[in-house]
Amino acid sequence: MKHGARNDIPARIVAIKRGDVMAQVDVELVGTAYHMSSVMTVDSLDEMGLQEGDTIRVLAKAVNVLLVKP
Repeated sequence: MKHGARNDIPARIVAIKRGDVMAQVDVELVGTAYHMSSVMTVDSLDEMGLQEGDTIRVLAKAVNVLLVKP
C-alpha cells in the first residue's frame, strides 16, 4: 500500500477496547517500551480482522494514527 506518511513503525496490538460504535486499539512499538493508541470504528476493526497479538504497522502523520495489517 502506497502512502505519504513518513513514520511507518512496526508494532504489536496489546489491547482492544470495543464500544458500540468505536474501538480503541493499543499497540506497543516493536523493539521499544513505547505505546500508542488508535481509535477506529468497530466496523473497520472487524473488516481488518485485528486481534490482540497481531503484528501491524503504525502510520503516523500529524495527529492521525493509522494501523495497517501486512
